[in-house]
Amino acid sequence: MSYETIRAEREGPLLTITLNRPERLNAMAPQMADELGQAFYDRGDARAVLITGEGKGFCSGADLSARGAGSALGSKGGSHEALINHYNPAISQLIRANVPVICAVNGPAAGVGCSLALAADFTIAGRSAYFLQAFVNIGLVPDGGSTWLLARAIGRARATRMMMLGEKISGEQAEEWGLIYKCVDDADLTTEARALAEKLANGPTIAYAQMKRNLATALDNNVQMVLLAEAEAQRVAGASADAMEGGMAFLQKRKAEFKGV
Repeated sequence: MSYETIRAEREGPLLTITLNRPERLNAMAPQMADELGQAFYDRGDARAVLITGEGKGFCSGADLSARGAGSALGSKGGSHEALINHYNPAISQLIRANVPVICAVNGPAAGVGCSLALAADFTIAGRSAYFLQAFVNIGLVPDGGSTWLLARAIGRARATRMMMLGEKISGEQAEEWGLIYKCVDDADLTTEARALAEKLANGPTIAYAQMKRNLATALDNNVQMVLLAEAEAQRVAGASADAMEGGMAFLQKRKAEFKGV
């Protein structure tokens, strides 16, 4: 499928999605959110997804100019409509994906762009990158799942700081806080992110999917629910060909060759 605001490129088991509005620092209009969600829906048998931004920014937030252009954001209550119909479904597609998702953050990740970056399983940022919740400056509240993501990643105090003070959090500070996986030199961002994505794309895909499911259960339930979820996930993973291959590789003292089945 062809897209107007993103690029989706498949190489073997890895799908790379590039937000492609560099002239606006990849500000996310409703169309981009829809295309992003569609790219996840259409990913086929891709076993990992890498998301990055074209040019000097990852995503500078929702496209505010779309409000004055008669989009869903343009009328009273339009922000609610745009979230329900466009932005939230895109973020949900990313979070619910049954394959690993990696975000390579180049430059600013603001507003819904911050939500997008933090919803990934692995977020790698360049040193020039920053994470920003600037809604307070225009009298709005963080959205796109940011409240949930921030509170669980860095705790109530730091989440409150980001949300109520609207401070930029550098890539290095984000790593120090445990907000992201890693901060690297800008020149190394693409190489490091792609190496991680390829590693995950060639890993035990079924086991990864069950790990993601269990993590979601752990964040929202008590330990008894998690114990049950883990047992069920182990049943599913244990029945996979990858689990058999992993066991044989261990016994034969060789590297496992996973196929994602």
